[in-house]
Amino acid sequence: MVIVMAPEATQADINTVVALVETAGGDAFVSRGVSRTIVGLVGDIEQLGTLNLRGLDGVSDVLRVSVPYKLVSRENHPNRSIITVGGVPIGPGTMTLIAGPCAVETAEQTLQAAQMAQAAGATLLRGGAFKPRTSPYAFQGLGEAGLKILAAVREETGLPVITEVVDAHDVDLVASYADMLQIGTRNMQNFALLQAVGGVGKPVMLKRGMNATIEEWLMAAEYIAQRGNLDIVLCERGIRTFETATRNTLDISAVPVAQRMSHLPVIVDPSHSGGLRELVLPLTRAAIAVGADGLIIDVHPHPESALCDGPQALVDGDVRELAKAVRDLPPLVGRALTQPTGPVSVPAPARPEAIA
Repeated sequence: MVIVMAPEATQADINTVVALVETAGGDAFVSRGVSRTIVGLVGDIEQLGTLNLRGLDGVSDVLRVSVPYKLVSRENHPNRSIITVGGVPIGPGTMTLIAGPCAVETAEQTLQAAQMAQAAGATLLRGGAFKPRTSPYAFQGLGEAGLKILAAVREETGLPVITEVVDAHDVDLVASYADMLQIGTRNMQNFALLQAVGGVGKPVMLKRGMNATIEEWLMAAEYIAQRGNLDIVLCERGIRTFETATRNTLDISAVPVAQRMSHLPVIVDPSHSGGLRELVLPLTRAAIAVGADGLIIDVHPHPESALCDGPQALVDGDVRELAKAVRDLPPLVGRALTQPTGPVSVPAPARPEAIA
């Protein structure tokens, strides 16, 4: 059961709902999004159904949701959501390009990659400071030093930053620098991490696990939503199949399916799905055609020397083709390339004096 609060509902109204539910032996989880607040109820549905919840001040509607992912489902919220990251919207009607280096290596490399991303039409910067890798001997990222570089590049370019967090203990640290937190494929079912990012008050990008079904993906999003955060963007990044010609298999059908099942925006990662530079642009075109709400793409000024995923990173000539694709194709499916709509948020702790 889900209670939808009215836009004008006060904190006192929400507290009254929670208290009434708890007196009936239930649990109430308050989740806040950009445009509304909802309260998810857990307990004896028949007992909770006897409460006069609709009559309480600030309550707009009370819904019974049959699917297990109640807070992120279309049953709960028929209209698809728009999530805003540092003033940049992600959702229906637009195509949001997120681009940057897979891993932050140096200040110069990150700034050059950010400028390449902007040239392609990107309005959000991706870059990894913490890099969970299959091999323990591979480059694992610069950690907080990488976060400081991203923050400095944000100040230089104006691009809000998306970066991955891999440990629940690091959530507050990463959130102090980033505009959006990314949960990678290997951590999609790291439930402690999902709960931690759900409570930190920053938008979250949730990548689909390489072995996960769409319902498992949505249930992972539910863990975040249940902790109070509805500002979630789903990212299809390819799944593991028997095919070896590509790094992963892009499940292009997952985009419309997830959009039908959930109100959350769905974007595509053509870089990690194909794993090869020559596949990124064709998969980008496919993602736009199928109705993805955005793209997240690797670019690098010198991919031949990249410390992480160089073979899939776009270079200058590819970036020009990417710019053409994201400019020309979205209008054909009723979308426009996203432009910034507000000021860039720069958290005070994350502002080094200069890029160095």
